[in-house]
Amino acid sequence: MATIGLIGSGNIGQAVARQAIAHGHSVVLSNSRGPETLADLVAELGPKARAATPAEAGADGDLVVVTVPFKAYQRVPAEPLAGKVVIDTNNYYFERDGHYEEIDSGRATVSGLLAAQLPDSRVVKAFNNIQAAHILEHASPAGSPDRRALPIAGDDAEAKQLVTDLIEEFGFDVVDAGPLVEGRRFDRDKPAYGPRLNSDELRRALAKG
Repeated sequence: MATIGLIGSGNIGQAVARQAIAHGHSVVLSNSRGPETLADLVAELGPKARAATPAEAGADGDLVVVTVPFKAYQRVPAEPLAGKVVIDTNNYYFERDGHYEEIDSGRATVSGLLAAQLPDSRVVKAFNNIQAAHILEHASPAGSPDRRALPIAGDDAEAKQLVTDLIEEFGFDVVDAGPLVEGRRFDRDKPAYGPRLNSDELRRALAKG
């Protein structure tokens, strides 16, 4: 079983943590306000959860999930994440984050900017196109009719396989959208963003993106 470090413990982070614990993993949760603010959540999650700083969560995680508002991506600590597989769940909401010209112009992608912030990590985009509650509610056993599929994108085949295995363990099929830059195909307002789709439907939605 793995230890999953979470940098950010909002709705998506908590849903991933609950799934991880349900499947026997341990989690190290963090946020920008300090470990003490996570005491109630850790108590609820039980003995496989503990709170730490973002740097500690990154250092202690065998796999790390970055799930912070996009505008905070430059505060993600790079050194503790060096050499690690990092799942990026972030979305760019200009209403919340402010405008980033490189994204607005198409010169950069959300996950591409995080990867530049973490040059020694292997970033895989995942979990950004699903509502937090659905990470728990839409999970189903392998082979279930119309099992929901989730997209991933990344540049490292081994990292993508690790993330695929985790997502499938959580109860979803996986569709590989390709290199990290292709993560833009399931960004906000794209056909693959939001709806519950099976693998075939997701592939069609990604093609339209």
